[in-house]
Amino acid sequence: MTQLLKVHGSQNHFFILDQTLLNEPLKDKELSMLAQQLCASDTGILNGADGILVVDRPDHPGPAARMQVINADGSEASMCGNGIRTVARYVASKTGKNQFAIQTMCADLRVSKQDDLAPNVPAFAAEISPVTFNAKSLPFRHLGKKRIVNDYVPELQPGLRFTSIAVPNPHLISFVDKETIKGNVLGQLGSYLNGHNPYFTDGVNVSFAAILGQNKLFVSTFERGVGFTNACGTGMSATSLAFCLTHPDQGQLDHKIDVYNPGGKVQVIVHFDRPNYWMELIGNATVTDKIEVAEKNLHQANVTNDQVQIEHTDEQEAYHNYIQSISHPIDVNVKD
Repeated sequence: MTQLLKVHGSQNHFFILDQTLLNEPLKDKELSMLAQQLCASDTGILNGADGILVVDRPDHPGPAARMQVINADGSEASMCGNGIRTVARYVASKTGKNQFAIQTMCADLRVSKQDDLAPNVPAFAAEISPVTFNAKSLPFRHLGKKRIVNDYVPELQPGLRFTSIAVPNPHLISFVDKETIKGNVLGQLGSYLNGHNPYFTDGVNVSFAAILGQNKLFVSTFERGVGFTNACGTGMSATSLAFCLTHPDQGQLDHKIDVYNPGGKVQVIVHFDRPNYWMELIGNATVTDKIEVAEKNLHQANVTNDQVQIEHTDEQEAYHNYIQSISHPIDVNVKD
C-alpha cells in the first residue's frame, strides 16, 4: 500500500503522489491515464480534483524535490502556483526544512513556510517565474502583434483590453467590471481558446479580474486543461503583474496585493529585478484527506472508493471557517 494526499490551495484541489515511495514509478502515459480516472468526479474518489501533483527526486543538485503537474484531462502543465504550495508543505514535513527550492519544468522555484493564515490553516509562499511577454513563449499568432499588453484584440472579444503573460504557464488577462466576471464571456472565450482555434494553438489560461481598490483584486480563471477552477495560482500571479503594469496607480510593486478568488484569497508580491519580473504567491496549503491505496491500482488507473482507505482531516473545516471570516467581494459559484 502507498499513500495519496488530497490537498488544496484556495480550493484548487489536487492529489499528491510521491513517486519516491513506489516500488516502480509510474511512466508518463500511466500518470496521464491515472489523472483522467482519478480526477474525474464520476470515476475517481472524493469528487475528483483539478490534477495530480507528482513528487519525485530532482535530476540535478540544489532542489529538495521535483514537481510534475498532470491536469485532470491528462495533459501536463509547466507549473501550478496553488499546487506548489501544497507540495512545499509535503516536502517540508519530509525534510524538516522551512525554506528550499522545488524543481519544476522550467525553473527551480523558491518556497518557504509562512505564518498560519488562521488556526489550523497552514500557509506557504512560492516563487512564480520566469516571466515572458513575447508571442513565441505563449505562444500566440495571427493577431498582428508581437506582444499584448493592455491592448484591444478584436479577434478575441470586442471592447475588452487584454494582457498576455507567460509565467511560464500562458495567461490571457482582462480587467473588467463585476457584472462581466459573473457573465458568460469568460466561459465562452476560455472554451474557444482551449479548443481548436487559430490564435492560441496550445491553449491558454484566461482570467477576468475586477479591481477592488488599492492593491486589491478579484480574479476568476478558465484554466487550460481544467476549465473553470476555484483558483489558479499562476493566473493570480500573472494578473497581479498585469495590474502593476497597466494600473500602476493602484497596483504597486513590492507591496502585498490581496487577490480574492472563488475559492478564497491569496496575496501576491510583484518584484522587478531589471530586466526580470517575478512574483511571490502566498496562500494556504491544506490537506483534507489521506488515502491508502495499492500501488497496482495506480498503475492500472483504477482508484475507486471500494479499493482505498480514506482518513479525513479537520483542516477543511478550519479553512471554511477562515473563508467565512473574509468579506468576499463577488458572489460566484465555487466547485466542491
